[in-house]
Amino acid sequence: MAAFPMDCDSAMTAPTPQDDFVEVYPDALDPAWCQALVERFAASPDGRPGRVGSGVMPELKDSLDLTISGREDWREAEAALNQAVFRSLMHYLRRYPYALIAPLMLEVPGAQGGRHRLTAERVQAMDDKALGDVMQTVFRPGAINLQRYAGGRGGYPYWHCELYPRDPRADTLHRHLLWTVYLNDAFEDGGTEFLYQRRTIAPRTGSLLIAPAAFTHTHRGNRPCGGDKVIATSWVLFQRAEALFGG
Repeated sequence: MAAFPMDCDSAMTAPTPQDDFVEVYPDALDPAWCQALVERFAASPDGRPGRVGSGVMPELKDSLDLTISGREDWREAEAALNQAVFRSLMHYLRRYPYALIAPLMLEVPGAQGGRHRLTAERVQAMDDKALGDVMQTVFRPGAINLQRYAGGRGGYPYWHCELYPRDPRADTLHRHLLWTVYLNDAFEDGGTEFLYQRRTIAPRTGSLLIAPAAFTHTHRGNRPCGGDKVIATSWVLFQRAEALFGG
């Protein structure tokens, strides 16, 4: 069963408060590390035309993609990205605790024995270890894609969300949150634009975006100008029912 790497050092810059469930965590990853990943991606022969749910459709999404999950040669990069997401997700869940407890009636061991149901206040008061254990129980990481959008041409202009029925195992219906790490910013425009929130996130090297995966957060990736845009992106998924409930 896939799991987020446990790294509970959540000391980092807190997000700017918003009421739209779109959170950006600056400096989630070191810019020098991001640059090295960009260079490694550029040197890889394994990039492929980017896909949408229905296949390769460059009029909807024009990119070069590389899925690094499940590849031994990219294992350390995958772990570093998932650790950054895990740290930021702790902040996200303390700000929006119902993202964790509304879908499931969660119970945890009580300090005096027995069990108690998690409330928003209890989630916000949990230390990193306790919250991390619950997160590992409820969530799993999705496959990570590196994506390069060519300056002046590439982009993902189609308004879309991340939650849809696709595969027989329903992984695309298990997506709860989306995330994107911006690996460079040596270009203009190219922001992630959210339709209903009327908000565009400007890429900044090393920053991490987290937002809900459903239609409420329909979004698109605008075309970069004057340089290529490179990101790492994936989802936070629910564990499968058999993992959560047995059977």
